Amino acid sequence: MILYNVTTNIHESVHDQWMIWMQHKHIPEILATGKFSSARMVRVLIEEEMGGVTYSVQYTTDSKETLEKYYQEDAPGFREEGSKLFGDKMLAFRTELELIADY
Repeated sequence: MILYNVTTNIHESVHDQWMIWMQHKHIPEILATGKFSSARMVRVLIEEEMGGVTYSVQYTTDSKETLEKYYQEDAPGFREEGSKLFGDKMLAFRTELELIADY
């Protein structure tokens, strides 16, 4: 199982708009691609020097191949939409994780 983790720092001035977009549009649309079986959104509790609020969204997928298909077929459009809506008020980085075991 592969976890696709997107960590985002969002500026306070657009925080509420971003949260609504994430929960009611962005995450549901990513799940609707059929490439992920679930998503989990968490708030990062460490305060950043640059300010803003930081969140992590972990999307679960079955394989690296499925994740690669997402990158090729879907990711560019999703990233472009976020950039258009929030510009430099949003800073995101992505990490790929392989699940070894649940306890």
